[in-house]
This record gives sequence, C-alpha cells and structure tokens, in this order.
Amino acid sequence: MTETNYDLELAALPQTYASALAAELKGLKAALAGASESSVIGVGSGGSYTVASLLCNLHETYTGRVSRPSTPLELICNPTLASSSPVFLISAEGKNPDITEALLRARRHSARTIHALTNRTSSPLMESIHGLTDVSAHVFELDKKDGYLATNSLLLDAMLVARAYGELDQSRSPFPDQMSQLRIGDQALPEWANNSRSFAEEAVKRGSMIVVYSPLLKPIASDLESKLSEAALLNCQLCDLRSFAHGRHLWLSQRTDDCVVLAITEPSLGQLWDKMRSLFPPAMPTMTMSLGGASPPDLIAGLVAQMQFVSAIASASGVDAAKPSVPDFSRKLYYLDLTSSIPAPTDMLAAAEVSKFEVMGARWPSARRLGSMTRARADFQSSLASQKFRAVVFDFDGTLCSSRRTDQALSTEIIRQLERLLQAEVVIGIASGRGGSILEALAKALPPELLERIDVGLYNGGWVGTASEPVVTAKETSEFLSHVTRLMRRLKSIGVPIDTVRPTHPIQVSVRFREGIATEQMWFVLADALRQAGLETASIMRSKHSIDILSSGVSKSGLVAHMIQHHRIDPYQILTMGDQGAWPGNDASLLEHRYSLSVDSPSRRIDRGWKLAPSHKRDVDATLWYLERMVTGLGGTFHIDL
Repeated sequence: MTETNYDLELAALPQTYASALAAELKGLKAALAGASESSVIGVGSGGSYTVASLLCNLHETYTGRVSRPSTPLELICNPTLASSSPVFLISAEGKNPDITEALLRARRHSARTIHALTNRTSSPLMESIHGLTDVSAHVFELDKKDGYLATNSLLLDAMLVARAYGELDQSRSPFPDQMSQLRIGDQALPEWANNSRSFAEEAVKRGSMIVVYSPLLKPIASDLESKLSEAALLNCQLCDLRSFAHGRHLWLSQRTDDCVVLAITEPSLGQLWDKMRSLFPPAMPTMTMSLGGASPPDLIAGLVAQMQFVSAIASASGVDAAKPSVPDFSRKLYYLDLTSSIPAPTDMLAAAEVSKFEVMGARWPSARRLGSMTRARADFQSSLASQKFRAVVFDFDGTLCSSRRTDQALSTEIIRQLERLLQAEVVIGIASGRGGSILEALAKALPPELLERIDVGLYNGGWVGTASEPVVTAKETSEFLSHVTRLMRRLKSIGVPIDTVRPTHPIQVSVRFREGIATEQMWFVLADALRQAGLETASIMRSKHSIDILSSGVSKSGLVAHMIQHHRIDPYQILTMGDQGAWPGNDASLLEHRYSLSVDSPSRRIDRGWKLAPSHKRDVDATLWYLERMVTGLGGTFHIDL
C-alpha cells in the first residue's frame, strides 16, 4: 500500500523526539517552577489541547495543585479563570484566532504571568505577545509542518512539557535516548502497533469505539478521541474505568455489534480492568494499551502509540488522516472573527474597587458592593484630579520597566514620557531596591543633562543622590545585616531555593531565589527564620523578583523626604507610583503617600494608593496609561486628567 502523508509524518517522529531531548528548557522549567505554588490553566485546541491536558496532569501529580485544561473558548467566555492562576497557552503555529483572542482576554483579567508555548517565532500569536507586558513566550521552532492532525508538533511540545516536569522533580525515570526504546508495558512500540491492526480493522467495521482509561493517563485518551473525531474516522466515547460502570455498559448489551472497547491502563488499575473485561459479553472485541506507569516517558509512549493506532484505523478506512478533503465552509469556521462575534464579559464592579477588595481579602462571598468603597474611590479620584503636582516619584522594576529576573531596558514610550516631563521642568524621582544597575539603565536611555535632574533612592532609599553621580555607600558594617546574611546563607545551605545573598552595608541584604521561584511564599520562610533568631521582621520587603531585609529607618519614602527638603516642594505636590503597594510589598511606603497610584497591587488604605488604570493594564502598561494623562503646565507643574 502507498504511504500516506500521515505515514510520512509518523516516520519523522523519531527525529522530532531527538530534537525535544536536545532542547534547552531553562526558561520553560523556570515558568513551571514559578507556578508550583498555585493551580494552572492550560489552554489549547486540538493537539494543543492534549499538551495543555498533559501539562495540567503533570502539574497536579507533582505539585498537588488542582489544575484545569481549557479550550480557548472556555477562557474567552469566562476570563476570570485566569484571575489568580498562571495561564499556559499552547499553540503550535500561533495562527489560530481562538488562541490569540484567549491571550487578550486572559491578559485583561489575569493578575499572574501568562505563558505561551509555540513552535513559530513569527505568527499572529507572537505579534500579540510583543504588544503586551508580563507575557512570556517559550518558542521551540519546528521545521516540519503538520498536516490535518497534530503529530510532530504534538510530540515536540508534549515532550518539552514532560521533560521539564520530570527534570524539575529530578525524575528517576529518564527518557530513553531514542523513541524506538519507548515501551507499552513489556512490548516495544512497533510490536504493539503491529498487534493493534486487527483490532483497528474491527473498530472500523463496527464504526464506534469506547475508550476507558486510567485518570492518570487521560491526556492519551483525550488525544485519541480528538484525532478519531477530527478526521471523521470513528465515533468515540471517553470515560474512566469506573465511570463506564455507571450506564455506558449498556452499549455492550444493546449495541453489541456497533462498538469495540479500548482500555488505556497502568499497573494501579490493571487488575480492575482485568475484572471488568472478564464480565463483558464474549463477542465484544477489546484491546489493552497497558503502560508501565504514568511517568513522563510512559505518557509520551502512550501518545506515540495511539498515533500509530490512528494510522491503523485510517489505513483500514482508506483515509489519509493528514490530508482529508476539507470543504470551504470548514476553513471559514476556523477563521471566524471572534473579537466581533463574542462580546467581552462586563465587569460587575469598577476595576479600581475590585483591586482594593482583592488586596484586602474581600473576595467572594464577602460583601463587595459596599457604597463606602465606591465613595472612597470617588473621593480619591476627585481629589487627585483637582491637585496640581510638581514632582513624581516612580518605582523602577514593575513600574518603569518589566519586572524580570534579568535587568530590563526602558521602553521607547517610557523614555519619551520621562523626557516630556523633564523638559517641562517636572521634578522626577526614582526609588528602587537595586543599586548602580539603575544608573546604568538610565544612562543608556537619557542624555547627561537630563540625568542631573533625576533624583534616585537606591537600595530601597538607603542611598539618595542624582542619576548622574556614582553610588558611594558608607563603609561601616551593620551587625544586624551581618547576622541576617549568616541566616540567609544557612537557609541556602539546607535547601531553601536561594540563588544569591547580597549584603549592602549598612543598608540592606537582598535575597534572590532560583529562577521561577515566586517570592510570595518565600517571604514567610525568611520572616520566620528572622523571628526564630529574635530579629525584627517588619523590615522585610518583597518585590516580584527579590526579598530585601532593610536596616532600621531605610525605606523608599526617604527619597520623598529628600525631595521635599531639597526642592522645597509641598508634600501634597508630589505624586508617587509603584507596583507593590500592599505591605510587605516594597512600594508600601511609597504608596502610603497622600497622592499615590498603583500600577498593580494597591495599598490597603482606602484613601490612597489606588489602581485607577483599567484592569487589563498593569505594570508598565498602567504606568504609561497614567503618564499619558499627565498634563503639564507652567512652572514645572502638571495635573492628572482622568
């Protein structure tokens, strides 16, 4: 028989397997590690849904966090799914309009980083990602283009996800060097595929298949159903081994000649399946895909095996599963314009009020429609709009540039807005937990004559100067910080995922964690260590990328005090802005100022520190939204036009 396009795609799988084994996974592993303290939402269609399902399956297995695979439409219709969980969007080619719309809806509602796993550097999805902040793209190029059904892209992306989780868990079940070494129980892949052909022919004759599976192997079953249905090869039902006993068994007695049963099992449920099969009518054809377990290599072996099984069914049906006849209306269905077809869900509350309720813990079912909060927001907004300002103090990471582990450059839009304010003689201050790297970033972005006019408070305000002068810290050593440094290094030595401990005497000790580790939970680990040592914990401040332990009296508000004295500015004529406004966020002192705005997490005070920017704008996007509404006037003044 002549080889089909689908056969040729399957023949390329070993090469794709080798590419997946050789891929560098540092960024993807960091993303998964960073999501380990929360549930995740995996989003995809067709074969990409299988990868999303695999990701959620492994996330639950290794972290114990209940996670949910979703189609793009589920996220589009209910974007609050993304409100507190990291989202992983999967799309091989990135041209599916559904996934792009899901990205935009998720970015509008998500408070967490959004990740995209794709195989194309250039695509509509990537174009949308480039226009958004806090979206991480993990691109693994694939030269081969799949046909109608996902094959090589599915194997590549599934392997990348499975490898990443296995390596993060230091798995004792590594992937074999070659795909041919994968096994289905005690059978080699080619042997199992060959043995499945007669069963596939019987399934085609009967026209329907029931697939029962172990819950640990659901991604394999889901992908089989997807392929059989999308290529119109067979009617296929899915249920786990016990759900089958709750009614679907009637197919075996009332539609005996119309179906076959395939079981996808692993050792923990092998005995259950054997007992079930012994009760079936003798004439009912059955076959077992008995995997050796549910480890990442087992899941990949099952995915490859069912692709081979689909090939056998397609062959028995006389169909090329990679190149079916697709009518014109089908293409039009695929490329429907979702933006104009599906209205965006309306916010039931003003975004500013929602952010305040969230940071104060007033989530559903707490009362969130209290008039007092609405009045507080209206009062602050009115007061802000009527106030004239002479100065603005910005946080740096997460406010003027993206908060990433590696130092980020200022965007062209931010630079243009800063230059506009400086040229209008507005006084600008920048407060950051970092040190001299801030001065380097500013020197690359602005001319020397403007640098002289920017006040900076580095090391969380422990050193104050201008952006044009070198940082010179005092030479004395703080016993408190020395003790803190010893404690942090001891924590690192016993396995706490600390990357670096950087003391800057006599100001602070900055602690960074291994890539992908979120700082929310680590704050409690460090605070508890200080508490046990009898040290003060109120000075521990958290940003998105580090935790800083400050000496007494050090805070970003020190820069505000300096500017009041040095420039003789009325405190009420200074506007402050940051992303971490709720203590122990490192902008808490900045957003304690009377006139203060948040670009992400607001202050818990209801008379200040509001996030007035739209819900879908955060961090740099929110900063730009505020900057665009700063109207300059005479004498170095400006006001906010909302």
